[in-house]
Amino acid sequence: MMGSVGEKRIEDDLSYPILLAERVRSAADEAESFKADCWEVGKQVDRLSQMLRTLVRFTTSVQSLYERPIRRVIAEVSKNLERALTLVRKCKRHSILSLVVRITSATDFRKVLNLLDASVGDMKWLMGVLDAENNGSASGTFLSLPPIASNDPIISWVWSCIATVQMGQLTDRIEAANNLASLAQDNDRNKKIAVEEGGVPPLLKLLKESSSMEAQITAANALLVLANEPERVRSIVEEMGAPIVVQVLRDSPMKVQIPVAKLIARMAEYDPVAQEDFARENVIRPLVTLLSFETFLDDSGTRLGKQSIHSIVQINKEMEKNSWTSSNSRNYSYGPYANSYSNLHMDGSTRGGNYRKERENENPEVKIQLKINCAEALWMLAKGSASNSGRITETKGLLCLAKLVEKEQGELQYNSLMTIMEITAAAEWNSDLRRAAFKMNSSAAKAVIDQLLRVIKELDSPTLQIPAIRSIGSLARTFPARETRVIGPLVTQLGNNNQEVAMEAAIALAKFASPDNFLSMDHCKSIIEFNGVPPLMRLLTCGEKTQLHAVVLLCYLAIHAGDHKALEQARVLTAIEGADRTMFGQHPDLKDLVPRAIYQLNLYHTHTGVHPQRQLYAP
Repeated sequence: MMGSVGEKRIEDDLSYPILLAERVRSAADEAESFKADCWEVGKQVDRLSQMLRTLVRFTTSVQSLYERPIRRVIAEVSKNLERALTLVRKCKRHSILSLVVRITSATDFRKVLNLLDASVGDMKWLMGVLDAENNGSASGTFLSLPPIASNDPIISWVWSCIATVQMGQLTDRIEAANNLASLAQDNDRNKKIAVEEGGVPPLLKLLKESSSMEAQITAANALLVLANEPERVRSIVEEMGAPIVVQVLRDSPMKVQIPVAKLIARMAEYDPVAQEDFARENVIRPLVTLLSFETFLDDSGTRLGKQSIHSIVQINKEMEKNSWTSSNSRNYSYGPYANSYSNLHMDGSTRGGNYRKERENENPEVKIQLKINCAEALWMLAKGSASNSGRITETKGLLCLAKLVEKEQGELQYNSLMTIMEITAAAEWNSDLRRAAFKMNSSAAKAVIDQLLRVIKELDSPTLQIPAIRSIGSLARTFPARETRVIGPLVTQLGNNNQEVAMEAAIALAKFASPDNFLSMDHCKSIIEFNGVPPLMRLLTCGEKTQLHAVVLLCYLAIHAGDHKALEQARVLTAIEGADRTMFGQHPDLKDLVPRAIYQLNLYHTHTGVHPQRQLYAP
């Protein structure tokens, strides 16, 4: 590894201590006092000089040199040689006045000799680490401790590991990468040292260039350990990590793709620049390809009988809009997911079908783990990114995700749901994405919505219900007034025993009822007609956060359907008037909403008699 831009060549750094050693030897030969001590200094300096010259020869013969410990050790050696030169020069013949000023003692020589002895130890260790091929693997040097690292042993162990990963034989590189990961796993300080001392480039090199599956897995896992903090992830990105990682994802067997997909997820989670870099390298297509592998095979034939001719024609038309020619299309030419399958599996990989048989024969546990990690990677790539969410939908990823939510369980189902949640969250604020991906006549949108509603209604799992509810809420502006089938399940969840699920249902329904929604009046009537007011009133007795969202939704209902009899029967006016005003700070819109809601309710509901207009919308 070359030094950074503007840093001197390593040969230039080495020339200075060699020159110093020559000067010390010359001064020792000219000494008039403390001759025996000067001779000892000269002897140690000769050993150092010989080691330095050996090191120069070594550095010029190695193509990929790990320079970090060399520069640190050479800087320390040079400092100690400077002290030795200053001391020995005092021992030359001088005037009486100079001798008075320059008092030298045996203690000074002991100190300098100790420093030179430490430098000899550092040089021995350094040569052992760098020339691992002739001096044994990193495991031997890993146990030794150079004097320069006596106060911080970790630094020498990290140096030893990195040097071997960069310069050793393949088996030693694998062992050293494992050792480095093990050290880094202990604490964040060790991770920081590993990155600062240049551990990322050799790990990326091992990942990229190695023909060994074990080596690639080890390198990916080591990088994964380091990539748990934005600054360290950025270090991987700056070493051109994204294109390397994406290329390995495309060209490797499944067992390598598993940790690589996990690494993509981790990097995208911690660094928005990594998100962008991965998108630029077109990582989403191979991820969706891997995620969809064998996903559509189980029902490609059986689904045909359940579709009307019209729906099949519509699905095929939609698929053809972004279709690519595929030699495999004749094998999967039926069913609503057929074109999606063939399109995905012909793209995103430069290796063609090299690993197709290996994939088909792979252990089911390996296949499922790869899908789990690919789904997590898509989740993190979509998070907060409308552009990446759009790329996922363009690859027909929505169909794949819907299918996984339908058929899978556990972590894969959860990761798929979370990916959908992030895509819908992006679509909520990006009208272009919303219109492109979630048209009501789109088979992908229909499949996703069907599965979200199934999760909300049928699965008694808050972990899964919450992202499904949030996703429906994010799509509130896409549903026409007649699409009341999405309102009912959300209203039902207002009465869920889990307070967080109930609160999320209130938040989602508020997006339907909000004035920002063009159809808010129709949706408010639907919420009331699905008997949403009683469970909403019960939420007012729950925690402060839940109360807040219940009040917001009640205000929307009052503003848009204030004449409905159900609001008077539930004494909504009294509830809103009694709302805790401290909540206004948490939701600034309440300052305007509450007075408007009270005005609307007073307009239609009186203490004596019934306003005739109320009967217009009586259930």
